[in-house]
Amino acid sequence: MSSTTSKPATMAAAIPVACCAPVGSATFDVDDAAELAKGFAALADPVRLHLLSLITATGAAGACVCDLVEPSGRSQPTVSHHLKVLRDAGLVVSEKRGTWAWYHVQQQRLAALKTALG
Repeated sequence: MSSTTSKPATMAAAIPVACCAPVGSATFDVDDAAELAKGFAALADPVRLHLLSLITATGAAGACVCDLVEPSGRSQPTVSHHLKVLRDAGLVVSEKRGTWAWYHVQQQRLAALKTALG
């Protein structure tokens, strides 16, 4: 017994069917992603995340570097290094008061990171 497969007499032309909406957003491009990645990279370190949390908790008053050393369990130079990374990522701003630097959270930048997470 031989096996044969039957084919339809006419084959319909393949019509592409869109299965989903296009991926992407007109308001979120590669440059936006690169900029946001800097913020997320800065927060990927547990020490920096903790420092940002401590600064956020101080509200409008901000936090002095000297007040962040003990709760972070790090030396002052280490805390200053991590704060510089947060500052470079745009997550905090600093101002000099005497010999100490005071830090404030950049709420707009933090909001942009939250928005990017959806």
